[in-house]
Amino acid sequence: MLRGENLSFRYGKNQPWLFQNLNIEVAPGEIVGLSGASGFGKTTLGKILAGYIAPRSGIVTVNGQPLPKRGYSPVQLIFQNPELSVNPRWRIEKILHEGQPPEQELLKALSIHSNWLTRWPHELSGGELQRIAVARSLNPFTRYLIADEMTAMLDANTQALIWQAVTAYTRQHKLGLLVVSHEAALLKRLGGRIIDLSAKNRGFSPILPH
Repeated sequence: MLRGENLSFRYGKNQPWLFQNLNIEVAPGEIVGLSGASGFGKTTLGKILAGYIAPRSGIVTVNGQPLPKRGYSPVQLIFQNPELSVNPRWRIEKILHEGQPPEQELLKALSIHSNWLTRWPHELSGGELQRIAVARSLNPFTRYLIADEMTAMLDANTQALIWQAVTAYTRQHKLGLLVVSHEAALLKRLGGRIIDLSAKNRGFSPILPH
């Protein structure tokens, strides 16, 4: 279980709280949607759950243990802009092998071509680079995936390809998947629980699965 307990966060002493005393959990093999208007802390919460930033109070645990501070994290976060998650000085092959090499079936499902491996990140389109970011994040060490507006900037065909590959992989390997999005239609298609972060009192309002 990926669990955030009593999480509170604000960016400064004089800034309003984005959220206070929030609890969230994602079980292995579960798809959870996180929705809400801009400014209510969806991306911030995703970063906290992945260990990128620390909450002002509260704790994040994976299977009852704190997130590891060293080594490969079992919780991976995919950003909306893939340029933020790759080293521009590494070729694609090195990026893909940063953790443990992804499965060939996954590369095939994401339509990643072998001739991309010798290229630099700037030589790929945004959709191509996002597929690389997804493939790198989905490896045997990963147990939970947080997708933060992962396909919001991509064309419809690329969006469909990525989501089909990601949902198939997470189901096959029983990964927990937290999808951060303002697109209600996408969250409904993916199924599972939907959590509205902009509900009253800026707390969580679970919506039953569709």
